[in-house]
Amino acid sequence: MTRPVALITGARRGIGRAIAVSLAQAGYDIAFTDIVADAAVDETTAALEAEGAQSLFVAHDVAATESHAGVIDAVYARFGRLDCFVSNAGIGTPVRGDMLDLAPETFDHVLGVNLRGAAFLSQCVARAMLKREEGGRTIIFITSASTEMVSPDRADYCVSKAALSMWSKNLAMRLAPEGFVVFEVRPGIIRTDMTAVVAAKYDRRIAEGLVPAGRWGEPADVGRLVTGLVSGAFAFSTGSVFAVDGGLLVPRL
Repeated sequence: MTRPVALITGARRGIGRAIAVSLAQAGYDIAFTDIVADAAVDETTAALEAEGAQSLFVAHDVAATESHAGVIDAVYARFGRLDCFVSNAGIGTPVRGDMLDLAPETFDHVLGVNLRGAAFLSQCVARAMLKREEGGRTIIFITSASTEMVSPDRADYCVSKAALSMWSKNLAMRLAPEGFVVFEVRPGIIRTDMTAVVAAKYDRRIAEGLVPAGRWGEPADVGRLVTGLVSGAFAFSTGSVFAVDGGLLVPRL
């Protein structure tokens, strides 16, 4: 039988790679993208092949909306189907600082990748899936605890993720009658290259009790959650938000 296929953006390393490997372990073939093509791509490919998965890498800038259709075409040309799309690609704020000094071009750049690029790629994926009959059709957006928790020194990032959360809910409602399942996954403090630059800060905050679980999250924590969501066991929960944060987002007194 033909294996199901997942497309994951921003998956050459970090959370995206962990999601790809976990889905490969669950029996998926994997198409993955990243704006950078380097040795990390080969490492991800090798990790997927070690799990018995066929893989396809497409170098792609998610902010370049005119190129989205080409990515989808490449996936269908290689595998002939697409069952799951995980919108993971994103960037942190390029400049941390007083939000009163935030430059419009910086704001536009962050939203161009994290919101506009992610939204219109998911639109392109949905249109392609509607044209072809697949088994399960799942779309998952990787957002952030920053959809709820403010950081005035990186307000552009917070706004991009909060807006993407609303896009996810709207897409879930639009596609529910078509049999799609759409989820949002909100990682908390996850140990990645993006958070490495502020690792000392988060080491201290976690030790002070910021994360009730008392530890960093790992990319594999996110990968396991995504794999559970694509299993079909949560098909009646479309539009739901799932945190993977060690209790970070639970309100406390």
